Order: sequence, then C-alpha cells, then structure tokens
Amino acid sequence: MSRPLVERVRARLALEPGIPTSAGVAAAVREEAGGLLGDDDVLREVRWAVDELAGAGPLESLLRLPGVTDVLVNGPDEVWIDRGAGLELTAVRFPGDDAVRRLAVRLAAAAGRRLDDAAPWVDVGLPDGTRLHAVLPPVSAGATCLSLRVLRRCVLDVADLAAGGMFPGRAEELLRAVIDRRLAFLVTGGTGSGKTTLLSALLGLVDTDERLVLCEDAAELTPVHPHVVRLLTRPPNVEGAGLVSLRDLVRQALRMRPDRLVVGEVRGAEVADLLAALNTGHDGGCGTLHANRPAEVPARLEALGGAAGLDRAAIHSQVAAALALVVHVRRTPGGRCVSEIGVVRRSGAFVAIEPGWRADAGPVPAADRLADLLGEGR
Repeated sequence: MSRPLVERVRARLALEPGIPTSAGVAAAVREEAGGLLGDDDVLREVRWAVDELAGAGPLESLLRLPGVTDVLVNGPDEVWIDRGAGLELTAVRFPGDDAVRRLAVRLAAAAGRRLDDAAPWVDVGLPDGTRLHAVLPPVSAGATCLSLRVLRRCVLDVADLAAGGMFPGRAEELLRAVIDRRLAFLVTGGTGSGKTTLLSALLGLVDTDERLVLCEDAAELTPVHPHVVRLLTRPPNVEGAGLVSLRDLVRQALRMRPDRLVVGEVRGAEVADLLAALNTGHDGGCGTLHANRPAEVPARLEALGGAAGLDRAAIHSQVAAALALVVHVRRTPGGRCVSEIGVVRRSGAFVAIEPGWRADAGPVPAADRLADLLGEGR
C-alpha cells in the first residue's frame, strides 16, 4: 500500500468514532483509492490496510500460519513464533520501537484497555479470542514487548489427540474411565504443554445428557458436547470498574445447575470456591493448573488457597475431600503427551500426590488405589 494512501485512510478513520473495523477500513480504502486501482489492486490494498489499521499489522501473517500458538515480539528486529516445535525467529521486522508501541496500544484499545506510561502493561483477550500481553519501556528494558497467544481454531477430540501421540500406553483407557466414574481431577503441566487441549477433548467424552458449565478467562475450551454453558471473566474498564473475576464466575456457576463444573485454569482465590463446590455434591469437576510435576500440586494449591484466606491445614483438608486425581502432561521433542496420572493421598493433616500410572513405566506406589477408583480393583 502506498504511503500517501495509507495516511489518507488513517486520517479518515481518525475522524470516525470508536475502534476501526475491518468493514470501515475497507470502505475507506475504496473511497480514497477512487477509480485509480483495478479490482485486484483494491482487494490487495484492502487486505493490507485491514491488517495494518484494524488487525495485528506485520504480525497478522504470522497469526494466520497453521499451527502457530504464540507470536512474541522482543523488539522491532526480533519477532518469534512457536508452532509446536520450539521458538523460531522470523523475518518480520518493524520500522522501530514506536511502531511496536503503536500496535500494542491499538490492540489494547480494541479490547477496551488502556496502555500508556501510567499503565505500562496489559493482559487481555482480543475480540477474536487471541490473548494479548504487552509491556512498555522502561518496565520492559529497551523495547516494547508483545506476547500473543493464539486461540486454537480447530477442535480436537480424543481420537485426534490419540493419533498425535498424546496417550502412550494405557493413558486413553484410564482417562476414559476417569470421565465415566465422574472423578474430580486437575490437568497439570507447564506452559504450552497441552493442558487445555487435553481437558477440552476429555470433556467431549461426558454423557450428552449432562450440563457442562465452563468458567474461563478466555474462550479456550472447545468440547464437542451438546450442552455447554460458557462464562467468561471481564477486566475492569478504563475507570477501574466492571471487573468480573474467575471467582465471581465459579460462584455464579454453582447456581446454574451444573452437572460438571469446569474451571479453565485455576490461578487464584477461585480455588477455594472450586474445592468447596466439589465437596458439596458436584462430582466430576475439573480444571487445569500450572505445575512442573504432580508432586508439586499440593504446594501450588497451598499458595493459591492463601490468596483466598485459607490456611495450610484448611486447603489440604479441602483438597483431600474434593480431588481424586492429577493428570500431568508434558511437552517432549516428539510432541505433547500424558506422562503421569497421580492419585491424591492424605497422610495425616496433609495430602500428597502419588503416581498411579506413568508413561515411563517408573514406580507407581498408588497403582492399586488408582485401580480401585476406576472400578478395576478386585
């Protein structure tokens, strides 16, 4: 797109109220181009202008690449992507840090958030579901940093994951039994390990006459199921009002007659409400949790419970009564896979997670307990 034309389009859109839409950008390009361009040229210019003025600019082409889960900007000359095989440096470049900052500010504004020197970072879901995190200098030393987490556009079921190697050994058989027995569980793992993908697929195994109520920060869970109710958090507006937290959603979900209560990611004080719900007749509840190993889950829940005002003994007591299993996934050079199914075991006043099944055939001291939970015990 020629510089004079893009500046004329930008000036026209600046006079319009609100955030530019794709349709508005396209109309402005057609009007400003007049009859000087042919149909193919107009289409090309419209596509470029929509990306530049209403999309993610130079990053839009990366977001469209098949398999891309993350686009990371560390500076104007350093743009990375992740499409499942580790980070890759791309050839995309910005003219300078001012261009990166303008893009970050515009994307934040599209989601109704403020990003400037007084509010130098933002973490918000964009209208298309992409998750934006941006940090401005001097908090990000030297350059504006952008992180875009791409909402998965395809729906994967258990068969798809099995074909991709997610379930080594008996993993699929055991997890199907977990769903059938209505056991409460958490899917754990590191960032990008496939926690949400696995949980979404497992929810597709739930009986079709059950009602799923999902509580999420962003609409990432996509279970293939006929009865799904989705609740989403909302950040505060520029005046600091209107916040809807995940804890608020869990409380509302309990009043919506859920057969399965699902928390997309347990990351704060909502853990208290989730555990309380699982202790009051809501069998089969589940969610995801960041943890490097299943054995670290009690410590993670302790920390989150502290944010809700629960002491150590109280959170362990709640966990022991509410949760049955931990399903751990990890990312390997060959892809993502289930590596362990841990059993929640109470020892005195505290709980521990003991392996009941492991993909590496390591020791499984809780194998008999897992078999009992899944109805395989003799």
